[in-house]
Amino acid sequence: MLQELSIKNFAIIDHLDVTFKNGMTVLTGETGAGKSIIIDAVGLLAGGRGSASFVRTGTSKAVIQGSFVFPENGVTYHVLDDLGIDHDDGSVILQREIHANGRNVCRVNGMLVNTSTLKRIGETAVDIHGQNEHQELMQPDKHLGMLDEFAGTQVATLRQQYQELYQAYKKLKATLENRRANEKEWAQHLDMLKFQVNEIEAAQLQPGEETALVAERDRLDNFQKINDALQRTQVILTGEDTVPGVNDQLSSALQAMQGIADLSPEFKQITTSLENAYYTLSDAVGDVSSQLDSLEWDEGRLDEIERRLEVINQLKYKYGDSEAQVLKYYDQIAAELKQMEATDETADDLEDRVSDQETQLQAIGEQLSTARQAAAKHLVTAIHHELADLYMAKTVFAVHFDRPTGHPLLSTGLDQVEFYLRTNPGEAMRPLAKIASGGELSRIMLALKTIFSESQGVTSIIFDEVDTGVSGRVAQAIAEKISGIAQNSQVLCITHLPQVAAMADHHFFIAKQIVGDRTETKLTRLNAAKRIDELARMSAGTQVTKLAVEHAHELLTLADEAKAKRSAN
Repeated sequence: MLQELSIKNFAIIDHLDVTFKNGMTVLTGETGAGKSIIIDAVGLLAGGRGSASFVRTGTSKAVIQGSFVFPENGVTYHVLDDLGIDHDDGSVILQREIHANGRNVCRVNGMLVNTSTLKRIGETAVDIHGQNEHQELMQPDKHLGMLDEFAGTQVATLRQQYQELYQAYKKLKATLENRRANEKEWAQHLDMLKFQVNEIEAAQLQPGEETALVAERDRLDNFQKINDALQRTQVILTGEDTVPGVNDQLSSALQAMQGIADLSPEFKQITTSLENAYYTLSDAVGDVSSQLDSLEWDEGRLDEIERRLEVINQLKYKYGDSEAQVLKYYDQIAAELKQMEATDETADDLEDRVSDQETQLQAIGEQLSTARQAAAKHLVTAIHHELADLYMAKTVFAVHFDRPTGHPLLSTGLDQVEFYLRTNPGEAMRPLAKIASGGELSRIMLALKTIFSESQGVTSIIFDEVDTGVSGRVAQAIAEKISGIAQNSQVLCITHLPQVAAMADHHFFIAKQIVGDRTETKLTRLNAAKRIDELARMSAGTQVTKLAVEHAHELLTLADEAKAKRSAN
């Protein structure tokens, strides 16, 4: 429900703050006082079209802010969750700024949103009905959703089953269409992936293999140079014939120093250094000998290495700059190939699956249609009951079912639904959207709204002079209907009828006043005495008589009796 409304620099409103309560609230006042301007402001909070013309003359921007609360698990909270907008404290603040240059700024709980998002939220919070305004009830494309809401759990379950299968069906059908259009490209891509996977697998590439092969190739390419160096080193270290090697000479030097090592620390240090050098050199002699023993020339191995390196270079040229990149690419294409082969259905296979799903959809759609038609019968009965209360007992309401040419599968089922009416005997049934305006339309709207107000989940309903063109007992019936709707939703109502105003739980009076040289709108909550005066004014016009005051008392008494009777029932 709308708890608080703040309006600043909007049309003839300078600054207005008002607190609303649950139940039925009426706003009355003379023509031109600004009643509809307040409703226009709420409409902008609900995402209505803004215009720079709304900005009060001489100001830079109009600012409208509304604070709302909703029932636990309300539709609005679910929408906010989908949009990622916080509402932990339960309150929802909608704000709209309209600048004189035409720029719009919208916020929801402080978060900037565009007007489309504001409208998506606002339409779950506020439902505004005007005499000539196209509302949901006057939009045929909304009628099916209203019927489904009225129908309840059975239709909701079937519709969910249908729509889940429909989404899978649409995806599969798109796959089929894409497959048919790209059959050649699909096959070519599949063959390419198979070739690449097989080529890399056949190569049996190992990480670090190229580095090892290059090192081995370099040894074979430099065999003679390596052999000569090792032979020469061995001769120098071990000697030849009568010439002693470096190692033998170092051994002799070590023996000589060992004889005097105990004579001084300096000699001991030299001896130690010679020992270290001797053992290190001895290790080197062993290593050189081992290398000479393992050294072998194999021309066939060199050719084998060159061929293997060529294979690796070809893979790198095609699939990556290194072995690691080639292997990473292999993992990617192997996964893609696996996925394509897992779904490697022919177009005929896909067509069979699409046909199967169409059959399932048709079956569920028929069940859904049957349930909807049963619900439509109950809705017709309920509407006729409401219309009878509004002195339209001869009006006929019907739910018209139709299926498009060719009977295509729709996202909502098999049916197209529109509400039809016949307001007078002998006339043809006509679409609700084309029914005559005026008093009849007001009552039809109220009858439908009475039934739908609870199922639609909208917590604030605004009636903007929907009672125009009626009087007498019809006016009283309308007043009681609006009051009845207020049992399920907060109702704000602008009215010129004293019967409607008398049924209200809260009453505001709107008036124009001149402040300085500017016209401003003033809003006043009426107490019991002031309410009598306003009802008398509404009944009598400018000249309030004693009879008008008595009539005002009578209207309030009748209103209390009607409310008490409703509560008792």
